[in-house]
Amino acid sequence: MERLIKLLFIAAAGIALLAGCKKETKITEVSSGKIIICFDHRVDDLPMVRDSLMYTNEAGNPYMINEIQYFISDFTLYGAGGSQVVIDDWKDIHYVDTDIPETWTWEVYDEIPQGWYDSVSFTFGITAEKNKSFMYVNPPERDMFWPEYLGGGYHYLKLNGKWLPAGQAYQTRPFDFHLGIGQIYFSYPDSITGYVQNYFTVCPPGSALQVINGQSTKFNIVMNIENWFKEPHIYDHDQWGGYIMQNQDAMALARENGHNVFTLELCKK
Repeated sequence: MERLIKLLFIAAAGIALLAGCKKETKITEVSSGKIIICFDHRVDDLPMVRDSLMYTNEAGNPYMINEIQYFISDFTLYGAGGSQVVIDDWKDIHYVDTDIPETWTWEVYDEIPQGWYDSVSFTFGITAEKNKSFMYVNPPERDMFWPEYLGGGYHYLKLNGKWLPAGQAYQTRPFDFHLGIGQIYFSYPDSITGYVQNYFTVCPPGSALQVINGQSTKFNIVMNIENWFKEPHIYDHDQWGGYIMQNQDAMALARENGHNVFTLELCKK
């Protein structure tokens, strides 16, 4: 009997020892790299020149560009098998301003799993869920506010410049080509009955890229400014005038033309 008890004790001790020595599950770290996004602004494949009446749009309007400011958000990379990586670890909204060189480069904080990505996309502007008034308290983002009575939140785009109206030889007029929340009016300008979200998703053509473990992949997002005014709609400053914030028909044209505005190109090493 004593021998049986001793054997049972040894067996129990062995089981306890095996349990205590259970093989630890090895955690495999996912190899990753970084991405750096640069923002470039061109007209007809040439670097944008500011404050010069050197451009003519598809409608025949001579025009100049003074400044461009905009937001992009929800930048997403699409991998094999439908996998997605959304940029949101540190910030998911990036502000670009042609007057502020520091905004021309976005060194993304997120670690991106290594591998090939078939394409990328981003939201031009800010989605309704995120576009909340007073979320920015400091300039320059704060100064992108969209008036509360027009829907609140922030501009998606300010493209400011001047154009030469038809029949004028020298007297230019300013235009504020601004995009944000649109309004539906019962009677203009006081009776607003609804709002229109004019942000949109951009899927730049030819945007495949590779992220390499421990390295940074750098690429340009190029705004081809002339396309705001020509594809798929010809935008005529003489028709729409200089101020479109309360003109949803004009903003709808801008939104639809915006799908063809951006391209992506990898930076040469």
